Amino acid sequence: MSLRAKVQPGPPEPDRIKWVEARGRAFDFTLEPGLPLLEAVRQGFEREGFVSGALELGALALQPFAYVIPSLPTSPDFVAYYSDTFRPSGVTRLIDGAMTFGARDGSPFFHAHALWREADGRLMGGHILPTPETVVAEPARVHAFGIDGAVFDGSQCRETNFKLFEPFPAPKRGASTDRRCFALRLRPNIDLIRGLEDVCRAQGMASAHIRGGVGSTIEARFDDATPVRNYATEVYIREGHIAIDGTSSITAGLVDYTSATAEGKLTRGDNPVLMTFELVLVEA
Repeated sequence: MSLRAKVQPGPPEPDRIKWVEARGRAFDFTLEPGLPLLEAVRQGFEREGFVSGALELGALALQPFAYVIPSLPTSPDFVAYYSDTFRPSGVTRLIDGAMTFGARDGSPFFHAHALWREADGRLMGGHILPTPETVVAEPARVHAFGIDGAVFDGSQCRETNFKLFEPFPAPKRGASTDRRCFALRLRPNIDLIRGLEDVCRAQGMASAHIRGGVGSTIEARFDDATPVRNYATEVYIREGHIAIDGTSSITAGLVDYTSATAEGKLTRGDNPVLMTFELVLVEA
């Protein structure tokens, strides 16, 4: 366990990495302007026969837009929490980001982190709220990966006291698929890269690609950038390749609880999960 491990308020779950095997397929679609981002994403997945998966966010314009960033806890019930909601004026333009799409309380839901530039030129990042306050402002092409046989669903986590996405088995919908994949969640204090390497070993995969990738780390260490020392972060994966020969590589962006942003190649073995990290691991 990392020296930066955080003791969560609830009892630790015995399965530190939860995964569900599924079949999946990559596809692109256009987010239509005027729709809430959640509805635009739902429609794109539905057209391809999926109800869950991962999304890579590119140069997406949002107006209106609502988001939060991580914050220090105000109660012993949480190790970290969320800020008040920010609602910047004008059009906010994403640089990039990642999203997990699934369901919560029986309705479509997403978990998304990104970096962006607000209308006044400010570089910012955080947790995009899946509410009617977040609306697609211009058509945008996005890259997605749908999963069949598994679904990300919001589940109350006793360990962290948050309702978080977890993968669950689901009836196959018969969507067209071409890849073996795993919907998964890493729990607190598990090293991100080494944890994913462990999944590959357990499943007989020499290597795998990451699709999506949304979560938090305890601080952050990079091979090519200044370390982040503030422990509460909102992280997304830009690109990731996992290999059991030790050549794994993940590049990521993040914002911490002071509003500072960071980007770079994450250091293998030195980025423990704070609350959660969910993604789709696709066999190479």
